[in-house]
Amino acid sequence: MTPFPSPRIGWLLLPVLLVLSACKPSSPAKSEAAAIDPAKAAFDIKGEIVGLTPANRTLLVHHEEIPNYMPAMTMEFTIGSADFSVFKEGQRISARMTQPEPGTFLLERIRILDSEKDRIAAAAAAELRQETLIRGKSVHREVGEDAPRFTLYNQDGNLVSFEKFRGRRVVLNFIFTRCPVATMCPAATAKMATLQRLVREQGIKDVELVSITLDPVNDTPPVLKAYATTRGIDSSNFSFLTGPESAIRDLLLQFSVLAEPDENIFKHTLATLLIDRDGRIIHRIDGSQWSPDELIARLR
Repeated sequence: MTPFPSPRIGWLLLPVLLVLSACKPSSPAKSEAAAIDPAKAAFDIKGEIVGLTPANRTLLVHHEEIPNYMPAMTMEFTIGSADFSVFKEGQRISARMTQPEPGTFLLERIRILDSEKDRIAAAAAAELRQETLIRGKSVHREVGEDAPRFTLYNQDGNLVSFEKFRGRRVVLNFIFTRCPVATMCPAATAKMATLQRLVREQGIKDVELVSITLDPVNDTPPVLKAYATTRGIDSSNFSFLTGPESAIRDLLLQFSVLAEPDENIFKHTLATLLIDRDGRIIHRIDGSQWSPDELIARLR
């Protein structure tokens, strides 16, 4: 990987079908559907979960019509890297549907829809957007400035406001779950987990760890929950956050973290920030070469 010109920042190379009604395209769309290669096609869908099979990690979903491809129907889907435990009958979801092989339909980017939560998150994102525009060329938050306020979803799908952390020290970074470079996001998460363990072992109080995804399209709450669970992370004071794309972009700008998406990868910089009990940024480490002991010393 070629580093950024700045010595403080480095690149990251982000990197049998159950159908309860006939699974055929609606008649007006036969010609359009015939031109679609199912193995390569991806469709955004919405629907309601009407059944679950945990042993097979499958959801039975009654989905809305997929224009030019499939009428509304109830069918079985496998899920990708999402945590299966978060799903329940009656939930409304949105997702991206693909057909990785004949007879198998896969849901990725699954979001559990909640109109009230989504309204609150969208309103907070709009406020953050306005704040970013007002700051203009001074958008970057320097050490000594207050951290930007935000409202995002955590790995359990609950809304988390920055005000939740008032009165606590916060160690914050940005990661994404599909990162293929062991020395970058996976290493950053491992260091945060070590920091969490040291904080607990040394009896240091009032510390929160926060990792915000820079890939909100893929990293929905069920994906973030699976990411944390497979790494054995204690979620009592470690939040993985996601939210509207505009909110994530504005936080990246205000925290001066660069992220450039490509096909299934990202080039991005790393930064780890320490925020005090009053919400002020008091320390920043750029890059991946930092030690949990360094932050433990500051927290003590």
